[in-house]
Amino acid sequence: MAARRPMRDFIGLGDCDKTTQDAMLNFSFYLTAGDMDEAFKSIKLIKSETIWENMARMCVKTQRLDVAKICLGNMGHARGAKALREAEQEPEEEARVAVLAIQLGMLEDAEQLYKACKRYDLLNKFYQASNQWQKAIETAEAHDRVHLRTTYYNYAKHLEAIGEHGLALTHYEKSDTHRFEVPRMLSEDLQALENYVNKMKDKSLWKWWAQYLESQSDMESALKYYALAQDYFSLVRVHCFQGNIQKAAEIANETGNWAASYHLARQYESQEEIKQAVHFYTRAQAFNNAIRLCKENNLDDQLMNLALLSSPEDMIEAACYYEEKGEQMDRAVMLYHKAGHFSKALELAFATQQFGALQLIAEDLDEKSDPALLARCSDFFIEHAQYEKAMELLLTAKKYQEALQLCLKQNLTITEEMAERMTVSKDSKDLSEESRRELLEQIADCCMRQGNYHLATKKYTQAGNKLKAMRALMKSGDTEKIIFFAGVSRQREIYIMAANYLQSLDWRKDPEIMKNIISFYTKGRALDLLAGFYDACAQVEIDEYQNYEKAQGALTEACKCLSKAKTRSPLEQESKLTHLQSKMALIKRFLHARRVYSEDPKEAIRQCEQLLAEQDLDNAIRQGDVLGFLIGHYLQVEEFHVAYQYLEEMRKRIPCTNLTYYVNQQTIEAVHRGVGIPINQSLVPEQSHHSSMETKEVEEEVADEVEDP
Repeated sequence: MAARRPMRDFIGLGDCDKTTQDAMLNFSFYLTAGDMDEAFKSIKLIKSETIWENMARMCVKTQRLDVAKICLGNMGHARGAKALREAEQEPEEEARVAVLAIQLGMLEDAEQLYKACKRYDLLNKFYQASNQWQKAIETAEAHDRVHLRTTYYNYAKHLEAIGEHGLALTHYEKSDTHRFEVPRMLSEDLQALENYVNKMKDKSLWKWWAQYLESQSDMESALKYYALAQDYFSLVRVHCFQGNIQKAAEIANETGNWAASYHLARQYESQEEIKQAVHFYTRAQAFNNAIRLCKENNLDDQLMNLALLSSPEDMIEAACYYEEKGEQMDRAVMLYHKAGHFSKALELAFATQQFGALQLIAEDLDEKSDPALLARCSDFFIEHAQYEKAMELLLTAKKYQEALQLCLKQNLTITEEMAERMTVSKDSKDLSEESRRELLEQIADCCMRQGNYHLATKKYTQAGNKLKAMRALMKSGDTEKIIFFAGVSRQREIYIMAANYLQSLDWRKDPEIMKNIISFYTKGRALDLLAGFYDACAQVEIDEYQNYEKAQGALTEACKCLSKAKTRSPLEQESKLTHLQSKMALIKRFLHARRVYSEDPKEAIRQCEQLLAEQDLDNAIRQGDVLGFLIGHYLQVEEFHVAYQYLEEMRKRIPCTNLTYYVNQQTIEAVHRGVGIPINQSLVPEQSHHSSMETKEVEEEVADEVEDP
């Protein structure tokens, strides 16, 4: 029992009966063991208020709020139970336990609990409630600055209540409530209050003191303090009350204060000094009042200036005034325009033939304006030959057809900006898809007439007419874009058009163009045209470079293409194929003659002489090349007379050609020396040099290109 005695004394057993003592001993045992649930069960039937209070105190130590609620109920502590319920909204358990500790008078425990959970706001309130103001202020300054001014204010109220006015005044200032709390506190000591106002030099306090003095009819002192507070409205008001309106006007003019100016304007109006009233209404930006006075007193010039400074409503009111008077209608038009009442402004401008005003109004019209209004303005500008302005208005009104017709009729240049404004998007509901495309083609047609081929190409493309777009692009002569457009369009007709265009260029000097021609004809399945191009390539090799080997290769490819081509006229196709084969046969014979010359000169010469007898020789081989070959041979074997005969034959067969193109000057001179005939200078022009240029190999393997798609 000796070990249980301290607990017995703590829980207040006193002279309890045996049952109560046993229950409390069991409670002590379970409590020592840390089993609060069993400890509570052992005493729940005990009805001693003291024991329940001690039990509640134990709950503070153990932080068992669930048990504490029952203890407070058995104690009949209604206020504590309510405080505990309200504390349940606090997130920290220590803060909730601290509320219980406060209700049980355990203030030191409550303080420690608030510090433990760092709820300095609640700790601040706790210090204030327990009259520990110094600690409250220190806590607010260090940890709870959001409530610092409130703490100062509450402390000042406390000091005022206990008569410490000096300290209270200081803390009212710290809480920034001194402008109304100090005058209230010192309202019974006017001298002290006046001294305080003069000491603080605060405009709010000066104004308050001036109002107080004015209420006491001390106008001179009130004016002094109103001036210190820079309360110009009150200064003007007091001066007007004293009849010193001139001084009031000086103050209003110097300061420009709106309220002061408005009050002074009312004074002048009451005295029927209209011009002064209008002036000060204007200074106060009370334009509606100034406009009212101008209308009532026929001050039309001032009315216009005021209306332009005022709101749209006032502008319309002033415009109606001018319109009703029937004078100065240009001012009415301008005011309607400035107020945004475009329809009325235009109607009045049309009626009074205000052309300058019409132009100004039209500049502010946009797509949100009434289409009928836009159309009417455009008609006006067309009538007066202002076509560009009319065009802009028609585009703004989305009257694209009318705008386009105006361009065509008046030969107006369609700029890219205008064309874009006339272009209707695909998702637009203004036009159907068919109408949209038709409009785009019309725009493109107009651009074509004006020579703007790139813009025409763009519009034709947007309209989905790629053939017309290609034709426009070809007219522009932009080869790079033509090649690109043909590549991305992937249409047979466009491939062929591009290849035909490229053939018109100097493709002989640009291998890339040659490759594109071959590629486009192949992709366009125009093998007959590709065959014609190869034939042209062969002729170039012969005419310009005397390269019969490459010419033979090109003709071979031409035959391959033509044999696979699908033409409308099989007979014509067969005829062309026969012609190509004939050319190839003649070239083959000439190549064979040159090839076997080193081994069998007689056979080679015989073949060449036979070629000269062929009727179609010029279609395949140049006679000059064959004759030159024979002249060279006979000169080499020193049969000068035969060489001379072939030289003369060359002059007869190709009289207009420079002989040195086929036979060099040294050969000609050697032949003439061999036969003893001087050179007729007229027959032998000045020597010219022909450099056979080696071109890059442009013929590709066309097995893949010319095979049927």
